[in-house]
Order: sequence, then structure tokens, then C-alpha cells
Amino acid sequence: MKMTKKLVLAAAALPLMLGTASAFAYGGGDKGDHKGMHGKCGGFDKKVMRQLDLTDAQKTELKEMREANRAEMKEKHAGNKADKMAKMKAHQEKVQALVLADNFDEAAANDLASQMVEKQTERRVAMLKKQHQMMSVLTAEQKTQLKEIQQERMTKCADKMEKRMNKDK
Repeated sequence: MKMTKKLVLAAAALPLMLGTASAFAYGGGDKGDHKGMHGKCGGFDKKVMRQLDLTDAQKTELKEMREANRAEMKEKHAGNKADKMAKMKAHQEKVQALVLADNFDEAAANDLASQMVEKQTERRVAMLKKQHQMMSVLTAEQKTQLKEIQQERMTKCADKMEKRMNKDK
């Protein structure tokens, strides 16, 4: 029973942690008011695009994709906020009822955790699909160059992290 509870808690906590990690990774733009490796460890930001020497057509196409994605997200989030809040509250009540119950309902916990994982998976797939669409604009040479740039950034990032770890000891 103990192991089951741990698995259910891990299944419930994993999407939350991943969501939090992606929120921290996204940040809010590099305004210099926070520390960390924002945009320095891989990714596809403005600095990388300048290094790839994109054509004007590619820049225009990427800009149009970003604007379409932005509009889609605004439309998606512009829905009825009261309805969204009600759904969030209902979900929180389910979690609370499960955790505070006298007897642990493993089936309900598995169902709830499955729903959470499914939503997270859908979001991740949609994000990867959009990234794929944006990367399809690049030529084969640019994709190769992008891989090299990202690998170089990851190496630098790992070195910096290692230095920080050694400094903290």
C-alpha cells in the first residue's frame, strides 16, 4: 500500500513539476532581474537565428508562425474564465477529497493521475508539433548548424553548472 501511494503521488506531482519547470525555463524574457541559465543552454532564440543566417523569406515565415501561435493562444485563453476557474476548483476538490479521505481510493487516484498525465502529454505533443513546424522552415545545412550551436551551448552550460557546483562545495 505504501508503494502504491508513492507511485500515485509521483504520478500526480510529475506533471506539476514539469509544468513548473517549463514555466521557469520560459521565464519572462531576459531582463537581467533573475539569475539562471535562461536561453543559454540550447533552444532556438534570436541569437541562434542570427547565427543561422536566415533568408528574408524564412524570417517572414517564422514571424507569421509565431504570430499565428500567439493569436491561437490568445483565442484559447480568452474563453470563459469563470468556467475555467470552476474546472480548476472541481479538480482541486477531487484531489483534496482523495488525499483527505479516511481510506485511500487507489482506483480514483489512478484515474485522476491518468487524467493529469494525459493533459500534460497533449500539451507537450502540441508544443513539439509547433516546434517541428518552425524547424521545417530551415534548410538541411541550417539544421546541421543549429545542432552544432545547440551542442556547443549545452557544453558551455554543463561547464558553467559544474563550476557552480564545485564553487558551492
